[in-house]
Amino acid sequence: MARTEPTTLTRVVAVEAALVRLPLAHPRPRHRAERERGRFARHILVRVRDGSGVIGWGEAPGADDAAWHALTERFAPALLEHNWHRPTEVSLAWRSLAPFAAVESALDTACWDLWSRQRGTPLAHALGGSRTAVTTGVTLGRQPSLESLVHEVNRQIGSGCKRIRLEVEPGWDVDVVRAVQEVFPYLVLQVDGRGRYTEAPEHLAALRALDEYGLLAIEQPFAAPDLHAHARLRQELRTPVALDGSIDSLERLDEAIRLEAGSVLNLRVARMGGLTPARRAHDRAADAGWRVWCGSDLETGVGRASIVALASLPGIDLPCEMPGAGARFTRDLVTPSVRPHDGIAAIPLTQPGLGYEVDERAVWGMAVRSTSLTSDGTD
Repeated sequence: MARTEPTTLTRVVAVEAALVRLPLAHPRPRHRAERERGRFARHILVRVRDGSGVIGWGEAPGADDAAWHALTERFAPALLEHNWHRPTEVSLAWRSLAPFAAVESALDTACWDLWSRQRGTPLAHALGGSRTAVTTGVTLGRQPSLESLVHEVNRQIGSGCKRIRLEVEPGWDVDVVRAVQEVFPYLVLQVDGRGRYTEAPEHLAALRALDEYGLLAIEQPFAAPDLHAHARLRQELRTPVALDGSIDSLERLDEAIRLEAGSVLNLRVARMGGLTPARRAHDRAADAGWRVWCGSDLETGVGRASIVALASLPGIDLPCEMPGAGARFTRDLVTPSVRPHDGIAAIPLTQPGLGYEVDERAVWGMAVRSTSLTSDGTD
């Protein structure tokens, strides 16, 4: 007899949120926003609770005042008024609101965590994942010199990293790849243009030169809106073209597939608006024959735990983005830390939900703002 899906309604009766200020272990001076804020990053951590006391956690990385107000004044109140059977129905709570992907992602993920805990199921299995572990890779930005870049690549390889993704830009591209491959000829390597290239002859010449190095992918060379430029480049190169910033919705993914603008997807939970649209994007990309990997928006352990769960899906066959050697934050917010060992991140399958214990004392202790909203209107 076919197994029927439980029809129990879930209602979130409380949403608690903390805007935390996290000390950075190694601030990146090339990021202007981080220079202005000093040695800290701000993230919103969200905890939802049902009427029986079961909780779920989510995260909005890189949060600002606009995200905080959107969460506390619009999205959380809408969720508190909404009943749902499955987490895939949670987004119906804010279908009439102006989109805010990071905030939607935090609440959507928290509800997936809650729903999984209600059923005693690991989040990876609730999403449909089948893996027990995923391989991981790291991203390296521009370094002061080629020598320092090679040194950093060596450090990451020594820690077990399975794939290196190099940020490139005009003037810091072909020589960079050549220098790394001369020292590490068998390294799995890809590059990320971060939308810094155009179809100017000199830029196209550099991209054609990169095509000769057997890279895993050339990611997002052109500006995010320009899918047609990516489609033209893909026709010309043997190296797969990956899309990142161009894909922030299912509609954009459908358009990219139709235009054949790429063949690899960097899937980001926060950019897509949560695990529900991210899982749907995985399905559509895999059905179209695209390869998929899970990127990162520099989340804390709460967000990384959801990324690891998503990466257990069968169509995600490329290394998942994870912190490499040298932690980003001086303190994580979950135990144990969500980090790879020898380039492998285990998927927790013995605990329900995210599978990690959130350090609530650290969350509320580092909060510069916090709030608690309830369905009866009390704080």
